[in-house]
Amino acid sequence: MRRSKKLIAVILALSLIGAIWQIYTTFKPSDVVVLRLGESYEQVRARSRSSLPSRDPSWDPLALVIAKLHFDDPEYGFTTPVSVFLSMGYSGPQNSNVDSVQLSPQLEPLSLDQVLTIVMNIQEQLLKRGWHPFQYSRMRPIEDTPQFRRLIRECDFPMSVWNGGEKYQVAIDVGCHSIPQQPGKERYVVTLELGPQFWTDRPGE
Repeated sequence: MRRSKKLIAVILALSLIGAIWQIYTTFKPSDVVVLRLGESYEQVRARSRSSLPSRDPSWDPLALVIAKLHFDDPEYGFTTPVSVFLSMGYSGPQNSNVDSVQLSPQLEPLSLDQVLTIVMNIQEQLLKRGWHPFQYSRMRPIEDTPQFRRLIRECDFPMSVWNGGEKYQVAIDVGCHSIPQQPGKERYVVTLELGPQFWTDRPGE
């Protein structure tokens, strides 16, 4: 249920901004949010080339922020395609330090081939930068295979989870946005969450 509600929210956000963004990017290069977990939101704003708004602690300022994410960690850094930022989590003094981020690394629901290209690219970056994929059968890396394509088409929400040492964790999942009345019109949404380690690996299961 939680994942279904999250997917609906992501689809609505993507649908709202897709056409507007295509026009906007014709005249302006992509924004980039440069993020280090643990630093303050204002530090993130200062180091980023983006439209991140000032933060009011009483509400989430990220609604419809559109930019690439550059996770600026010297060991585990990676970069996403242009993304719709969905939320940030906070901790530390006055709840001001960014400790997590959730985004969708696309601007609209996409075909299965397109979302798998996005997922494969991000997972390849993680692997090259020393992230360790889960061995647990339900959280292993997503692959471009008939089995994973079937799971995605059946709305099984395959999830890939990776640990960056003992500090960070990335979860990537793919949700379906199928239209049963229009065969061939199925569309899919990738969601990426970066933060402290939350899921625990269970090798062999």
